[in-house]
Amino acid sequence: MPIKTSIAFGLVYIPVSLTPAVKSRDIGFNLLHKETHKRVRYVKTVPGVGEIENDEIVKGYEYEKGKYVVFEDEDFEKLKSEKDKTIEIEQFVPIADIDPVLYDKAYYVAPTGGEKAFALLVGAMQQEKTVGIAKTVLGTKEAVVALFASGGKMRLNTLHFADEVAVNAAAAATTPDEKEMTLAKTLIDNMTGRFDAQAYTDGYRARVEKAIADKVAGREIATPDEAPPPHALDLMEALSRSVEATKKTAKKAAPYKRERKRA
Repeated sequence: MPIKTSIAFGLVYIPVSLTPAVKSRDIGFNLLHKETHKRVRYVKTVPGVGEIENDEIVKGYEYEKGKYVVFEDEDFEKLKSEKDKTIEIEQFVPIADIDPVLYDKAYYVAPTGGEKAFALLVGAMQQEKTVGIAKTVLGTKEAVVALFASGGKMRLNTLHFADEVAVNAAAAATTPDEKEMTLAKTLIDNMTGRFDAQAYTDGYRARVEKAIADKVAGREIATPDEAPPPHALDLMEALSRSVEATKKTAKKAAPYKRERKRA
């Protein structure tokens, strides 16, 4: 169900709706009792009361051992200010400033009024090549969000707060050899091209779906026939072979040159 909210851009106010941009395609498996193959049930019970229904459940915060304060949905709504209910853009930043590790959930943004203002904002962001940064409350959680404009459309990504991100991994401890670096850069150039999301499909899910069909039909599951990974090679030899192996691929691929940053 779309989330109704609005975008504030200076004094410009644009009512919008947010629709999840990603849907799960996981294959659902039920948990069964091993011997009878009957479904495992999760029953909600209360000591001294017995089994209860979902509409009998409320949220409670334990402020002391065994003592709770109860929160209803309307209590959370009361806590939201008018600003919390609006996606108020606080600044615009270059997309490169946002570390991809911060990205969380993605939504498509559609105007539910103020279409002219929406088109103006999208067009201006595209021309300026910037991302809008805002704070809002979605559900019962405050979120930092990034607004992206591309192809005349807008997308919103919620971002993790900085204190939610784990400590960075340690940097490389050794300095690469110059010849190794040259080969590594050549290999990267040979493998560089435009990203096409349609080119990547979930092969494992397809194999699981086939395995389900095989099981239903009483057939055995077949293990994929794949060549084993190559034995470990000397780094220079591995790089040299990789460069040679990707030369033909690089020639066949559509011409694409990356802009190299000048020192």
